[in-house]
Amino acid sequence: MLQASGIEKKYGDLQILKGIDLEVAPAEIISIVGSSGAGKTTLLQILGTLDTPSSGQLLIEGKNPFELNEKALSYFRNQRLGFVFQFHQLLPEFSALENIALPAMIGGTNQTDALKAAGKLLDRFGLQNRSAHKPDALSGGEQQRIAVARALINQPALVFADEPSGNLDTENANALHQLFFELRSEMKQSFVIVTHNEAFAQMADRSLIMKDGRFV
Repeated sequence: MLQASGIEKKYGDLQILKGIDLEVAPAEIISIVGSSGAGKTTLLQILGTLDTPSSGQLLIEGKNPFELNEKALSYFRNQRLGFVFQFHQLLPEFSALENIALPAMIGGTNQTDALKAAGKLLDRFGLQNRSAHKPDALSGGEQQRIAVARALINQPALVFADEPSGNLDTENANALHQLFFELRSEMKQSFVIVTHNEAFAQMADRSLIMKDGRFV
């Protein structure tokens, strides 16, 4: 599904990543843990094609995404990758249903079909009665489930999550963690999740520890 070899990242004289090798299998959940400044978020951004490595190679489904031009890379990212962030990143002017549907419409799906698919995800997450609510009318747990649904709307092969439960209370964090495993079983996606939640990290198929830009 994903193969990264020799991934390095430098900003001037500062080296953040120091030769990362990683393979992600289909339908695998991997957690990445480590102290702040270890390079976890930088690695996640490169794996998700949001940033480019200084050296090394990344293959996703056998393709090097960094060989694509900007337009093709944006389309690849939209169709094959999903992203969940700590602070939701929902657009405040749109409803829950519209926020979920946006990546599908950006990818070329017509509005009617995109909203229909978004509605099915709302039902799956038990939020059908919140479809017309804007983000400021949703709880933190509801907002994060909407963010997960948005990440899944285009049925990506890989979902990257950066501290997805870091802004949630214990009950909502546990519910979100369980949701990832349910989605893996149902939809066969792979998840790469940066987390400080040790209990969740140990639930993953593999838990990798980063220190000073390397896995240890």
